[in-house]
Amino acid sequence: MVKKEMIAMLLAGGQGSRLGVLTSKMAKPAVAFGGKYRIIDFPLSNCINSGVDTVGVLTQYQPLRLNSHIGIGIPWDLDRNIGGVTVLPPYEKSSNSEWYTGTANAIYQNLEYMESYHPDYVLILSGDHIYKMDYELMLDFHKDNNADVTIAVMPVPMEEAGRFGIMITDGKRRITDFEEKPETPRSNLASMGIYIFNWKTLRKALIEMAEQPALDFGKHVIPYCHRKGAFLYAYEFNGYWKDVGTLHSYWEANMELIDIVPEFNLYEEYWKIYTKSEIQPPQYFSRDSVVERSIIGEGTDIYGKVYNSVIGCGVTIGKDTVVRDSIIMNQTQIGNNCELYKAIVDEEVRIGNYVKLGFGEAVENEMAPHIYNHGIVTVGERSVIPNGITVGKNAVIFGVTTGLDYENSYLPGGKSLIKAGERQ
Repeated sequence: MVKKEMIAMLLAGGQGSRLGVLTSKMAKPAVAFGGKYRIIDFPLSNCINSGVDTVGVLTQYQPLRLNSHIGIGIPWDLDRNIGGVTVLPPYEKSSNSEWYTGTANAIYQNLEYMESYHPDYVLILSGDHIYKMDYELMLDFHKDNNADVTIAVMPVPMEEAGRFGIMITDGKRRITDFEEKPETPRSNLASMGIYIFNWKTLRKALIEMAEQPALDFGKHVIPYCHRKGAFLYAYEFNGYWKDVGTLHSYWEANMELIDIVPEFNLYEEYWKIYTKSEIQPPQYFSRDSVVERSIIGEGTDIYGKVYNSVIGCGVTIGKDTVVRDSIIMNQTQIGNNCELYKAIVDEEVRIGNYVKLGFGEAVENEMAPHIYNHGIVTVGERSVIPNGITVGKNAVIFGVTTGLDYENSYLPGGKSLIKAGERQ
């Protein structure tokens, strides 16, 4: 019989629709971040750095890129004979087959997987946040308080508290009440969506609540445990934590990596972030190239000028091209004499010569202003932009475009050029 003190269940099935074209063909946790990583690398690295060596990764939406990235878990030292990392997609059952319909429903459908490790505790994580956290300290807090459920919380400014699930606690951090996105918050302790459950408590709650449609932790499981008199405690976390759920927050989090003293440091020796790395040659900088305050991935060739940007692996930036305040992802090729300002360019994009991105006035995006905003130009993966095109702010391009797609070689600000067959 295999026994593990604590196993982790990592929810990585989210579509991340507010990231627009970046997640049209891949799950949000698989999106590239920081030049060489993917978003899921952060919770996975936290697990191995915290001594949690058994992780179930629950996938659903567009899982191919995520599955191939995780593989058998070698980069995170999670290729174990007992435990390690296991990808858990929804599967065909004898009676009925169903998608995961809510966060807790996904966990419920994998009771058998958890049962096989006879854990004392189950750690529930989300696969789409950027942070470093020692889950072992949270487990110690859970044990010290004899808790049934511990919820990681983060103090947020009172004026922002209405955007979160808020925990109300007594002097000993025991949770006495909670409110989902309250209009007038009674506390500023926001739930981070990170939970430690005693296994028996979790199992009972999931089985009792199984028939609930779209079974969710915040809406159903936590309130159920509270009603049944379970001991719920709030574990306060004060480190860096970023939900990169929108294009602007994703752009901001990347830009914060290149601050002179970054708030989120990728270079700490004692808390490494692990990832699956391709075998790449070193970076190449031509004699005329200029690079200031930027991250440049391996295998990248710079012939132009790069300022305040995060450049992925295997990228080419052509002669006399200027890239500012931008994120350029892996294997993208940018031609000569281009100017890119505040652009997010996805993987394997081809940009011709004399292309300008991010020019003119910031006009509201006509199709999805809640996604494409803050003056950012977004280019979806494997898109092609031909020579001599100028693109305005808050515009989005997705697909293989030709000169005929642009009137007078121009895509005005706020416009969306998404070719047939591509989804936004």
